Amino acid sequence: MANIKSAQKRARQNITRRAHNMSQRSSLRTAIKKVVVAIAAGDKEVASAAYKAATPKIDSMADKGIIHKNKAARHKSRLNQHIKDMK
Repeated sequence: MANIKSAQKRARQNITRRAHNMSQRSSLRTAIKKVVVAIAAGDKEVASAAYKAATPKIDSMADKGIIHKNKAARHKSRLNQHIKDMK
């Protein structure tokens, strides 16, 4: 544990922010999983709706630095391609 008061405060802030980031990342994974499940089920309309709901969340996480911007672009690109490939 840190000895300096400012370092102690920083350690407390890191714990809080880590918990917040983990919950945000979890909700992002859930949004992506909804799209993947809809694609696997073969329902293009539900997949498109889930993709439209997930896209702003993916972008928001990238803007906040919770995930890398290239990872966000990769997720969006792959999900969109899977939806386009559906019959």
